[in-house]
Amino acid sequence: MKYFFVIFLVLAAWALPVWAHVGSPDVFLEGNAGPYRLFVTVRVPQVIPGIAAIEIRSESDNLTEIRIAPMQLTGPGSQYSPALEPAERSKNDPQFFRGSLWLMEFGSLQVRIEADGANGKGLLAVPISAVAQRMLPMQRSLGAVLFVFMIVLSLTMVAIVVAAVREGNLPPGALLPTAREQRVRLAAAIASFVVAAVLTLGGLWWRSDARQYASHIYTPPEIEGNVGANGQLNLRARPIRMTSGNPRRPEHWIDFNDLILDHEHLMHLFFVRSPGMDVFWHLHPERTGSGSFTQNLPAMPAGHYQIFADVVLSSGFPVTMIGQIDLPSGITGQPLAGDDSGTDGSPVSAETGATAEYPLPDGGRIIIMWGRDGQPLQPLRAGVPLILRFRVADRSGNPAQDLEPYMGMAAHAAILRSDGSVFAHVHPTGSVPMASFELAQASLPGNLDHGTMDMKKMAADKIAPEIFIPYGFPKPGLYRIFVQVKRAGEIQTAVFDAAVQ
Repeated sequence: MKYFFVIFLVLAAWALPVWAHVGSPDVFLEGNAGPYRLFVTVRVPQVIPGIAAIEIRSESDNLTEIRIAPMQLTGPGSQYSPALEPAERSKNDPQFFRGSLWLMEFGSLQVRIEADGANGKGLLAVPISAVAQRMLPMQRSLGAVLFVFMIVLSLTMVAIVVAAVREGNLPPGALLPTAREQRVRLAAAIASFVVAAVLTLGGLWWRSDARQYASHIYTPPEIEGNVGANGQLNLRARPIRMTSGNPRRPEHWIDFNDLILDHEHLMHLFFVRSPGMDVFWHLHPERTGSGSFTQNLPAMPAGHYQIFADVVLSSGFPVTMIGQIDLPSGITGQPLAGDDSGTDGSPVSAETGATAEYPLPDGGRIIIMWGRDGQPLQPLRAGVPLILRFRVADRSGNPAQDLEPYMGMAAHAAILRSDGSVFAHVHPTGSVPMASFELAQASLPGNLDHGTMDMKKMAADKIAPEIFIPYGFPKPGLYRIFVQVKRAGEIQTAVFDAAVQ
């Protein structure tokens, strides 16, 4: 068993908060609310309950109002919309709207968007995953102020009891009897004990509540497996605990047998050799049992690989499982088939002040630019929503005319930070899995036009040589971008590096 010893480990616990991706909690989506094209950014709160910040940019200038509301993604709560709240239009940019929403429950939610303007009304649903990502510490200054208030209030309560016992029925000007002095001291002792007991019980309740909340903090689930001598990878996904935060919908365990297809596959498995990030594979294992998957690996060189496995639960909740694998020697493997793809090409630096070109094996090129209008960002900053812009050219430098849908999309891109703490699998629709997006649009009422996406129609349409992918880098650092397109039946991968400030 030459390649038997393979162990998958969870990545370091210090990784940034996770959602469908690793370390990239914000949601980016570009879609149609009826006749209006919208670029939506949802900054999901790190604690639940918490406030989500919603940013919406419209391509057209004939919008008069945008209203938003949070809802369940699936189930009865997805059919009954609460009152929608108006988003605030920017005074400096009439095509930009901003709003905020309270998210009160854990799990699969959606932001319902209603756009109204000169062309009528339209709806768009943006799926989001509301999970506790961390525990926020109390500010020291606030803690000091509250501590002082606690001491003052405690002493005041004891003083009130002492005053009541000492002077409650004492005539004006009368001296305090000796017997009552003993009662006053006893009352002070009892009041002090009661106040101390209340503070102690309050502290115990606070710590218990904090422990319960900490148990709901979402962490990336592990995936385990082994590789046989024939190069077959066997995966096993461990169950994870999910909670709604609602006593009527208690927590339950997900065993990964309850999955739905996303881009025509149950799992998207990514291998990236580290630390160089010089080998990249995008594979699609087949399910063999409850939470079990298998994949015939291609020829892979020896090394240490980071693993990212994307699945979508039937509730629309996306999960990225993570791990690591060490291959002491290379695997002969089998030829790639179907939608499986990969590359070991050298990256091209994609600086924000200029375009960058990646040469393809057939002489064509994939060119990366920044921004929809081609204007460069100076500099590329973390936390700023942007458009990754790619242009595919043939060997003559002309726009490629042989692009085909790749798993129902014009392109797929995997974005990885150099230390592995950020991973995102994105598409021209944004960072939302297509399975979740379709569930969200299916919940919209039929009396208004909304942004549905017909996958069969998309597969029949001609793919334009210019591709736009919305995203926002979550933190500074060096990122590697693997962008994949399908041309004349062949999957081609370009690799770019981007430095984010």
